[in-house]
Amino acid sequence: MTEPEWDEAIVTDPTEAARAASVQPDFEPAVEAQASTTPPGSRLLSIDALRGFDMFWIVGGDDLARSLTKWWGTPAAMELHEQFEHVDWAGFRFYDLIFPLFLFLVGAVLPFSLAKYAGPDNSKSGPLLRIARRVLVLYLLGLIYSGLLNFHFPMRMTGVLPRIAFCYGAAAVIYLFTTVRVRAIILVAILLGYWAILALIPAPETGKRGDYAKETNLAGYIDRHYLPGKIFDGYYKYGDNEGLLSMIPAVATALLGVMAGTWLRTDRKPWLKVGVLIAAGAASVALGYAWDPVFPIIKNLWTSSFVLVAGGFSLILLGLFYAIIDVIRLRGWAFFFVVIGMNAITIYIGTRLIPFDDIAKTLFGGTARIANGYSPGLQGVILAVGTLALEWLFLLDLYRRKIFLRV
Repeated sequence: MTEPEWDEAIVTDPTEAARAASVQPDFEPAVEAQASTTPPGSRLLSIDALRGFDMFWIVGGDDLARSLTKWWGTPAAMELHEQFEHVDWAGFRFYDLIFPLFLFLVGAVLPFSLAKYAGPDNSKSGPLLRIARRVLVLYLLGLIYSGLLNFHFPMRMTGVLPRIAFCYGAAAVIYLFTTVRVRAIILVAILLGYWAILALIPAPETGKRGDYAKETNLAGYIDRHYLPGKIFDGYYKYGDNEGLLSMIPAVATALLGVMAGTWLRTDRKPWLKVGVLIAAGAASVALGYAWDPVFPIIKNLWTSSFVLVAGGFSLILLGLFYAIIDVIRLRGWAFFFVVIGMNAITIYIGTRLIPFDDIAKTLFGGTARIANGYSPGLQGVILAVGTLALEWLFLLDLYRRKIFLRV
């Protein structure tokens, strides 16, 4: 069997992927963390685990955290509670990291899956066709997630999966046709270019340069006037939080992941890899906050300062996961997250199709009500744990059957 081709969370060969993260006491990955160059197509267990850690918060970990903080009810708990809510506009909280971390990991695996095609001597037609197919399938899944099969029009044409599709496709093509230096130049150009667009082009409704207001910024204006379909107003009704113009800097988030993945594939010593990832992450966070007074950190606009802060924290997390799992080889705790990370898109779509929360209420609702009588607020905690347990057991069954969504 050929080596697995996995371009991000969803592209895995079922047999090879299961073998790479097989259910072993020490979770042997396909490639040891060692001082040699990691071959293309190999897997790092730390990336699967970090992807699972990220998805954990998307599919219910956030509800559990909010339920726990409400149950505790202390001032400190309420401050922690805020970290699991998006910032209304400008600023940064833990919950604002979740989606950019996923995009970062989309880029981080590209050097592993596409390295054998990089360079001028290899034909690019094969990988380009695969990239195009995966982009189209991801975008179609995004439309289905938004209600395409319900025939409710107009419908939202953008969203989480369409943004993943676009960023994956752009980052993959850039990786195939450029060197490390050129990728770094493109990354910087995107960050500075997006800043220049918003800082120097007057917002049409106010005529003001550098208008970052929620109601009148340039990106929101473009979405309202040129974005096909429906604008999702759950976070930002004056524009789409995954809108047209903000797609550009989102690619930079994936490129940061490409740079990290490229570094992990070098022949440098493992602890040097860890140190550089964490140091680069800290520098990126510092630079993002230093830029904030001039170009505010705004997730809904995906500002360049936001890219740096979110990308910096992503680099730090990748460094820590790589150090613990692939260098020190403390792996037992990672199994919980690996099970989620190996079928990330499956559970993302699955939570839309399978009423895990309703099933949890049926199974644990009585216990939750009784517990709530003894300790108000405990009901929400029990139901959140029950929902997560059902989702994880569903993924565990797929994992043991070696069933992984491939697009």
